[in-house]
Amino acid sequence: MENVERIVWTLLQHDRWKLHIAATEKGLCYVGSPDAPLEELAAWVNKRLPHYDLVEAANELEPYVTELKEYLDGQRTVFALPIDLHGTAFQQSVWHALQQIPFGETVTYTQVAERLQKPSAVRAVASAIGANPVMIPVPCHRVIAKSGKLAGFRGGLDMKEHLLLLEQRQV
Repeated sequence: MENVERIVWTLLQHDRWKLHIAATEKGLCYVGSPDAPLEELAAWVNKRLPHYDLVEAANELEPYVTELKEYLDGQRTVFALPIDLHGTAFQQSVWHALQQIPFGETVTYTQVAERLQKPSAVRAVASAIGANPVMIPVPCHRVIAKSGKLAGFRGGLDMKEHLLLLEQRQV
């Protein structure tokens, strides 16, 4: 019998939002949009990891839930648990660049493209940021428009603004 890999998931419930989170044996692989149905996670798994079984396992995800809640409560500035990112090589390079943005700071989409030494790839960078499956620990909320305005965020602009204000209060 073939050994099927699992993605375990649970629903993180916080004062402000409910988020589906999921992990492989290698680390956190998904943080869902606020109050989105489980189907959002299932669609992502079907697209990115179609040979994995999606299994509810709240106890296995407790360390991730704890870290995320500590962050959302303003008690954590760095995530210590492993992340397992699944995307194209370009997306992975963008997501790695996002992880280099210091807590409480923001950069523009143009600056991310420049850091990747692809200054003409701003739209591709923005698209990769939009495809980030692990929002919050991979801080796509720290990327803003060149004008300084908040722009696109899978979690919605209300969540983006909240996360930025949360971080600015702690810096």
